[in-house]
Amino acid sequence: MRYIIIGAGAVGAAIGGRLAGAGHEVVLVARGAHLDVLRADGLRFLTPDGPHTYRLPTAGGPADLGELRTDDVLLLAVKTQDSEAALAAWGPAPVAGRGTAAERLPLLCAQNGVEGQRMALRRFRRVYGVCVWLPATFVEPGVVSAAGTPLTGILHLGRHPHGTDETVHRMAADLEKARFEAPVVPDVARWQYAKLLTNLANAIEAVSGARFGDEGAALFRRVRAEGEAVLAAAGIDHTSEAEQRAVRGDRITLAPLDGAERGGGSSWQSLSRGTGTIEADYLNGEIALLGRLHGVPTPLNDLLQRLANTFAREGRAAGSLPVRELVRLADEAVADARNP
Repeated sequence: MRYIIIGAGAVGAAIGGRLAGAGHEVVLVARGAHLDVLRADGLRFLTPDGPHTYRLPTAGGPADLGELRTDDVLLLAVKTQDSEAALAAWGPAPVAGRGTAAERLPLLCAQNGVEGQRMALRRFRRVYGVCVWLPATFVEPGVVSAAGTPLTGILHLGRHPHGTDETVHRMAADLEKARFEAPVVPDVARWQYAKLLTNLANAIEAVSGARFGDEGAALFRRVRAEGEAVLAAAGIDHTSEAEQRAVRGDRITLAPLDGAERGGGSSWQSLSRGTGTIEADYLNGEIALLGRLHGVPTPLNDLLQRLANTFAREGRAAGSLPVRELVRLADEAVADARNP
């Protein structure tokens, strides 16, 4: 199978780089300065086993590839806020012989949150979800680092909304030859909702810095508890922290990389690159949405969603809000929710 990585950022390029290193055909889809550097100099991929440079086919969109092949896999790795545009572009792309990508090709959603694959299912017939556990960084055009060793990441895969099939097992086998662990599960959403709870910290990282200390950690516990209460009210099952530890264990250790410092997660990286958008609407905002649907107040996640979007829209520096000020705002938000 040929893998077309739609969104060759931190997660997409890390998966694409490892697949290419294992001998698979890979196309990197990017935009702007990142696409220009990929075309001119290739992907510089920094890992514990050394720096690699992959000169791979690149594209800005489906028109650059002409007809797609029947053995293509579309791997969607854009941030969720960019999903609709990507799906609208790639869904109608013609496939050799007959039909379109939306009708004939598998689409693998390697994204945070749970909404991207739901968007995809409106257009694509064969959608697969991924619970992405992959520490990777993209802040400089053309350069992506992944510090995990001996595994680069753990990627739970399954058909969306549920089930498995031969295609997902083939994709998992390819990933496992490329330094990933890729369990195939019939209930991938259980893993994704558990990861969503972890990703509620992304906004704290983004606005107050990756090393937010004890005060930030205490705030995150409150934010997560709010998320857990919402999932319980909605009747949404998710894997426990014990189940996650049992699967992940010590399979991934983060190693220092020359020339690459991991400052923060995906939302922090969006602010650092000045993209103007951030994924908070589909992380903290997912909890806010479910809370409103099921009558559970979510003042902390509402606050983080609002702050993260403000930082992105106004171009404010990642980590520039002191964590003590963030905690003060959080306490005010909770008090206001109790006394509307």
